Amino acid sequence: MKPSDVMVNLHVIVANDIVTAPLFAKQIFPMTIKVNEKEIPWEDGMTLAGIRERYKPDADITVYNGFPVNDDIPVAAGDTICLIRRGEVPGADEMRQLLVARHSPEVYDKVCNRTVGIAGAGGLGSALAIALARLSVGRLIIVDFDVVEPSNLNRQQYNCSQIGMLKVAALKENLESINPYIDVITHADRVVADNIEPLFADADVLAECFDNPESKSTFVTSSLRLFARPIVAVSGIAGHDDAGKLVCREVMDNLYLIGDGVSAAGPGRGLMAPKVGIAAHLQANKVLELLLAMED
Repeated sequence: MKPSDVMVNLHVIVANDIVTAPLFAKQIFPMTIKVNEKEIPWEDGMTLAGIRERYKPDADITVYNGFPVNDDIPVAAGDTICLIRRGEVPGADEMRQLLVARHSPEVYDKVCNRTVGIAGAGGLGSALAIALARLSVGRLIIVDFDVVEPSNLNRQQYNCSQIGMLKVAALKENLESINPYIDVITHADRVVADNIEPLFADADVLAECFDNPESKSTFVTSSLRLFARPIVAVSGIAGHDDAGKLVCREVMDNLYLIGDGVSAAGPGRGLMAPKVGIAAHLQANKVLELLLAMED
């Protein structure tokens, strides 16, 4: 609830005195807006143009509650405004907020302290991790034993200079260049039934991102037995057939499945960037949905 909403209703509890209610509200719930991560006192009659003129007159991009606008519109208490000058590299104090300026309101506050566990750092895991880093999910736990090799590059989020590196080391490097404000925990281990609990015990949501069917099965069945938390898995994303068949289904309590369920990889049906990327981002969207639904 915004402070302004509280103020409107306070006359019910302040001796039915609608004259003193606004004053009482301002004392209990200070009226503020957020401009480039700084709390600014809100004043009646404030507009976007006036705020831009006062705080960053050289800004040529105004993002209002997650959406870029050009019009001069009134600002309400509780709003968030980001003022950006094209080409300017902001200081560290502003950078964190500007990275999430285009988020829907309150998304960052709900995900910045959450942890997602990613089992596998191949095509799915590397793309999923990048999407979650761009969302500013606070902590990622990534587990994979393998190294980057040339045939990975048709679908995995690495580059030629990283060939030979451990995937978790290369991915950590890439993620920290995208968003240095998140915590990336990596383990260069093969995921097996015996190490799932110690590796992923701190995760709020788990993501299965393996190519190998046996690894998928081991991770999902073990995680369902060990943890009472959501798992987002993938099955059926090979080839180049209609990508519209890739969907997210809740197949049982705490288990969500992305894919068409039938398009397995094999000779003549490879894993390629388009459908792998779509599936990874469907995973990311479901993970975000689950995180936002969690109680603080």
